Amino acid sequence: MYKIQANASGTRSIEVSEEHLQTIEKYALLKDLIDSNGFIDEGVLDKLKFNVRSILESQETGDKALLDLCLDVIYNANMKAFGLHQLVLCYIAWKEKTESN
Repeated sequence: MYKIQANASGTRSIEVSEEHLQTIEKYALLKDLIDSNGFIDEGVLDKLKFNVRSILESQETGDKALLDLCLDVIYNANMKAFGLHQLVLCYIAWKEKTESN
């Protein structure tokens, strides 16, 4: 289990599980998400939410892992642009760790 900081002051956090990270990888949710300017803002978070919603609507049966990711992380009340940035960093670190094993 990983814990990401959800705001700059560190008073809010979101727990991210190994399954959440695997789901992000499975659906390539972070691929081409960030614009060429490299900034993660609320627009990028909205783009992620729209992409996930589109995936869920296109499936006949909902993927439980994707639904869990939405409920626990992406649509978490604490999730803002800062938290998404931390999620991206967490995913990169996790990916590097899993590839080295």
